[in-house]
Amino acid sequence: MKEKTEVATFANGCFWCTEAVFQRFKGVNKVLSGFTGGMIKNPPYREVVSGRTGHAEALQITFNPDIITFKELLYVFFSTHDPTTLNRQGADVGTQYRSAIFYHSNSQKEMANAVIKELDADTIFNAPIVTEVTEASEFYVAEEEHQNFYNNHPEYGYCKFVIDPKINKIQKYFSDKLN
Repeated sequence: MKEKTEVATFANGCFWCTEAVFQRFKGVNKVLSGFTGGMIKNPPYREVVSGRTGHAEALQITFNPDIITFKELLYVFFSTHDPTTLNRQGADVGTQYRSAIFYHSNSQKEMANAVIKELDADTIFNAPIVTEVTEASEFYVAEEEHQNFYNNHPEYGYCKFVIDPKINKIQKYFSDKLN
């Protein structure tokens, strides 16, 4: 019997950080770092980070919804970045670092909007959520050196200072969902 899978596409800052977060969850089968939401085909990293292509650094997550739901992935997404800053995550500034959910179905769109409404109503953040909810378009996989970055370079300064705190946070709040 073939395993049930769905795809989620999120942009929430540097994909090195967010890839490392989602890789640790039960039911997540594959996480690819790449680019989506821009104007040219198959953009290279150096062009995307310039901000000229309109793409966001993003993740394409293949997951089993019987083990982890899209809604649970949304809670992880919102808990591991600041969705209230337009085109900025920490020191990373530009549209390529925007907070975005690229939905693959109407049910994903509805769930994303419902979770945003819920989090805003509960004033989880100190400002309104500015995450864009946009229909998924072509996803371009980033160069090989950007895949599995944290796991391949855990001693790299960026990993220690930016990614480790995100990993610690999910271990604290989502321990029952982790591998």
